[in-house]
Amino acid sequence: MSPSLRSVSTIGIMGFGAFGRLMARHLQPHFALRIHDLHCPPSPDDGGRGLSPATAAEVAACDLVILAVPVPAIPDAIAALHPHLRAGTVVLDVGSVKIGPARALVEGLPTHVGIVGTHPLFGPQSARNGLAGLKIALCPIRGGATPRIAAFLRHVLKLEVIVTTPDAHDREVAMVQGLTHLIAKILVRMEPLPRRMTTASFDLLMQATDMVRYDAPNVFMAIERANPHAKAVRDRFFSLAEEMRLFLERGHDAAETRAPDDASLEQAS
Repeated sequence: MSPSLRSVSTIGIMGFGAFGRLMARHLQPHFALRIHDLHCPPSPDDGGRGLSPATAAEVAACDLVILAVPVPAIPDAIAALHPHLRAGTVVLDVGSVKIGPARALVEGLPTHVGIVGTHPLFGPQSARNGLAGLKIALCPIRGGATPRIAAFLRHVLKLEVIVTTPDAHDREVAMVQGLTHLIAKILVRMEPLPRRMTTASFDLLMQATDMVRYDAPNVFMAIERANPHAKAVRDRFFSLAEEMRLFLERGHDAAETRAPDDASLEQAS
């Protein structure tokens, strides 16, 4: 066990989808894991590495509880855990938005439970070669567990830790993830796309698309609909795209017409 989390010997994980399995693989060498997922139950680990299927009550009895469920399922997970949580337990989520989940955790969990919001800024595809150097956001919400968790993530899993607030997080990822997933969805709808006579920039664009194309639909909906700052980003993007479309259709008709520059794009927004 890492010295930065001496008080943690067991971790409970609610949800064993693609991201739950990714977490389990990297946490299993350090902690005994208890996993609860009615739809995707894990097989008991007979290799002595400390992974076992569990009930919601058994997950709640762990020192640290991770909600690895879709954002809309967080309230149900909280309700299942609530009666069984002990004083001093720390609960964290891994949702791609933070304002709504943070509110649900504060309102739904007993006051004797610590809360940390997290967002791993990677998924199974981008973490296929390991976690070192990837980023994770931490939002301290209740209790003092954030420094210990951050130390473990930095020094053991080699992640780059960004400590922020739920609102600041959602403002940034509305642009970072909102646009990435939106553009990827549109490119996938335009397939088949060239794969032979391509440029380096196009190849990078397709790599970015491939990294998110197999995400579960609820991930995209959480990024675009559950983030209260995402609509403003979408509206600005589509407004600027429409301005560019009009320029390309009409620009050749008048000599004085010019391409929108940075200043005009700012005014349009």
